[in-house]
Amino acid sequence: MSSARLSTEPLEVRWLGRVDYQETFDLQHRLADERADGVLGHDVLLLLEHPSVYTAGRRTEAADRPTDGSPVIDVDRGGKITWHGPGQLVAYPIVALASPVDVVDYVRRLEEAIIHVCQALGLPTFRVDGRSGVWAVDQAGPTGIMRRPDRKIGAIGIRVARAVALHGIAVNCDPDLSAFGSIIPCGIPDAGAGSLTGELGRTITVEEVRPLLAAAVADALDGTLPVATHTASSMVTERDTPTHVGSTQ
Repeated sequence: MSSARLSTEPLEVRWLGRVDYQETFDLQHRLADERADGVLGHDVLLLLEHPSVYTAGRRTEAADRPTDGSPVIDVDRGGKITWHGPGQLVAYPIVALASPVDVVDYVRRLEEAIIHVCQALGLPTFRVDGRSGVWAVDQAGPTGIMRRPDRKIGAIGIRVARAVALHGIAVNCDPDLSAFGSIIPCGIPDAGAGSLTGELGRTITVEEVRPLLAAAVADALDGTLPVATHTASSMVTERDTPTHVGSTQ
């Protein structure tokens, strides 16, 4: 499997700690411009947490927004509304993509990185047909036993401009999931948000997941972690279209 990155230089990993959303938004765009202009000669992976914040992608509808009047930052990534906050590990790869640019392949590689990390921690996760991201899905049980709604463990929302990708992924390690109760996460009314801690029954911290995710993202983008199927059936009937991407190449 070939690399999705134009560069063969190692991916630089920067741990930023807990940092304001707008600050990292501005940093991403500055790095992406420098990467596209050739001022920055290598790709960068920003790892961080955000203070509690709602961000709305370009497909967000009025009905998706918070019901309690919480402020929302409108951003230029694809997709709909989501929440970021403590206990959630966010990864923003600033990557010059190989030619020809394949946005769908890039998203699948990021999904693969999250699935790989979840599996390493003991949680099988899946892609769900027609939905972006990585999901915990209850398998079919005995007749009459209701399954829980699918739970999104990892969200993806990107932008590609001038063949450089920015924005990225968020993995729910041990966040307060009640923050998702004020919105329709990613515009999906019949599914919910989950976390590694909640699914595994033990505390999974951002610190534990951070090195695993950094390595998995690098391996997935470089092609040493191949994209596999990881599909699961879902009971739900409403589907989110897989457009949590934005491209202005």
